[in-house]
Amino acid sequence: MAALDRKLLRDLWRLKTQVIAIAMVMAAGVATLVLAVGAYRSLNETRETYYERYRFADVFANATRAPEWLADEIARIPGVAAVETRIVKTAILDIEDFSVPATAALVSMPAIGEQVLNRLYIRQGRTPDPAHPDEVVVNEAFAKAHGFVPGDSFHAIMEGRKRRLTIVGIALSPEYIYALGPWDLMPDDSRFAVGWMSRKAMEAAFDLDGAFSQVSVKLLRGASEADVIERIDTLLERYGGRGAYGRKDQQSHAFLDAELLQLQAMARVLPPIFLFVAAFLINMILSRLVALEREQIGLMKALGYRATTIGVHYLKFVAAIAVIGIVVGGIAGTWLGFGLTRLYGDFYHFPFLVFLWGPDIYAVAVFVTVGAAVAGGARAVWSVVRLPPAVAMHAPAPPRYRRLFANGWLRHFSQVTIMIGRHILRWPVRAGLTVFGISLSAAVLLASLFALDSVEFMIDFTYFQADRQDATLEFTQERPVSVIADVQRLPGVLTAEPTRAVAVKVRHGHIERRVPIIGKPAGTDLSRVIDTGFRPVTLPETGFAPSEALAGILGVRVGDIVEIETLEGRKRIVEMPVTAIIQGYIGLLSYMDIEAVNRLMLEGPMITGVHLAIDEAQSDALFAAVKDMPMVGSIALQKKSLEKFRQTLAENIDIMISVYTGLAMVIAFGVVYNSARIQLSERGRELASLRVLGFTRAEVSWILLGELAVLVLASLPLGWALGYLVAWATVQGFQSELYRVPLVIGRETYAMSSLVVLGAAVASALIVKRRINRLDLVEVLKTRE
Repeated sequence: MAALDRKLLRDLWRLKTQVIAIAMVMAAGVATLVLAVGAYRSLNETRETYYERYRFADVFANATRAPEWLADEIARIPGVAAVETRIVKTAILDIEDFSVPATAALVSMPAIGEQVLNRLYIRQGRTPDPAHPDEVVVNEAFAKAHGFVPGDSFHAIMEGRKRRLTIVGIALSPEYIYALGPWDLMPDDSRFAVGWMSRKAMEAAFDLDGAFSQVSVKLLRGASEADVIERIDTLLERYGGRGAYGRKDQQSHAFLDAELLQLQAMARVLPPIFLFVAAFLINMILSRLVALEREQIGLMKALGYRATTIGVHYLKFVAAIAVIGIVVGGIAGTWLGFGLTRLYGDFYHFPFLVFLWGPDIYAVAVFVTVGAAVAGGARAVWSVVRLPPAVAMHAPAPPRYRRLFANGWLRHFSQVTIMIGRHILRWPVRAGLTVFGISLSAAVLLASLFALDSVEFMIDFTYFQADRQDATLEFTQERPVSVIADVQRLPGVLTAEPTRAVAVKVRHGHIERRVPIIGKPAGTDLSRVIDTGFRPVTLPETGFAPSEALAGILGVRVGDIVEIETLEGRKRIVEMPVTAIIQGYIGLLSYMDIEAVNRLMLEGPMITGVHLAIDEAQSDALFAAVKDMPMVGSIALQKKSLEKFRQTLAENIDIMISVYTGLAMVIAFGVVYNSARIQLSERGRELASLRVLGFTRAEVSWILLGELAVLVLASLPLGWALGYLVAWATVQGFQSELYRVPLVIGRETYAMSSLVVLGAAVASALIVKRRINRLDLVEVLKTRE
């Protein structure tokens, strides 16, 4: 082994704690990159493979009652590869030993042959027999939530008739990867089910013999989705068509897309932070190592070693740290990535998982990590290459200190405190870089903990400011407003407020979106409309009020004119002014006065649902009465929805917060410990001299650790500012049409991020203090400056 290689091993061993600290920061960056990119690719490939194998449709359209022969017309549309018609209806479920009404989406299966599109993956049992109209296949999540197996049964209220349905199969569907019930923010598998029944049974139950209520279409490669949608809308218009839509607007697919977007954002935002910190640490340790080894460098050059050879030696030192970080980070990222992908597989109910960790992921991780390491050490290596031997073998000029102030006010401070201030001001760039490095640890933690504050804000806004009702009943079809009197007579109902939802297309210029208009009466108290200033709004008798997200997409402000095309009932296109911008975080919504909605539809006073305030003491009686109401298609319960939302977040965010807290502590410990250890190496003779002159161990320790304390405290405000910027970048990366995350950071989050950084700093300081206490005074004093 060459002499320089032996020296390299000695240096790595001598500085092993600092090397490991830097390598762990690098490993965090590598792990985050491999985890995010690998999980994204695996989840995306799993989804695409699932879609392809089970023929997930590209276009969907709903109608009130369309004749079956229309399927042939749709099949003849240019670009259409396959068509399947079916009946899709909602029903209230009455489950034994489960008092809360559940809602089901009932989907028909072909009476003859297999499904053409949206095929089922049968986990257990079989498909329904057309000869037995009360057989049903249910989705696996619902079956697990209630412990159902083939042979079990439950009651369903279908068009006012209660029927006992027998489970003959348990299945998964690419159409319901994310099965979300009405008004829910998270899937509640106990209260929302998907059931597949034979086409004949559905036709008889819903009086749709020879007709369908939904059509699914598969497109040819390269076909124009917009053209196909336009042709389908034209064909379904007279049969109560509600506007065809593409896969991107299909609920399950849209939610999964949003999750993939978050993984992409994580891969873009976090790894650069860790790699930047690692480059900073390498620059710091290598620069000071070169400064301490000036005499050795000069001696090696005098003995004939070329400058490039010595430079390569120090690059090997950098490469060794990078290799450790890459290996540890690659292993950890792969392990965490597989775990995260399995977690996604369970949450989204995939029948299988496709793990896609290609070599290019690791190649990119190696490239960016080595690049960051080399960039961090380049300046120090260049100083080695250009350092003349004669200059190197001379001791560097001692630092020249000047009086800070001449007015004598420094006499109020101890001599040790003055020494700390003079040393910081003597090297302001180095002190500033140390402050910046420590601040990044606070920034990483702040940028992860803010999710808790943002989610709590969304919960408060959604459940306690806007939708404050206890329950929402949705009817199977539009009902006259007089039905409110029947609802108010139900047991436990305290207040009932009507609502009407209508599907429309909103246009402004060349931009168009398919959204629901939600009609509410003036003076609502349960389900309120909140503006961007978080104030309740009374909707005017005329005008259109889009959500802030929809207004941003359309590029409209209050006073602008938009074009509204109704997608149900009598098709109309009207122009309407924007009268208010409404706050909202879930989906693209819009609001109008309920009477204005009825005028838009050219109908009398009609409603599609009712918001309720209920007496909890009579909830069981109310649920029993709802199960016997034929006009109710679904029921949403706000408290149950909130419980499920919090439960899901508790299962996922706690893991995320733990990981990010650990990563932030790695950064804080790496920066503080390396700074302290290098300063101890640089100032060992000075500190030993002070001990000989009579300074106590505590005073000597305070000179070094007090400086670090000042730098750590100075880093906290900068960390808060950087954390806010990282959180903002994260929020921007998470934005989608499906939901938006508000940027909210509470005082507790600032305090928590600061405490974690201070804790890591204290831990590293205690380790360094132990070394200070064990200084060999005689040995240290034998060394030259």
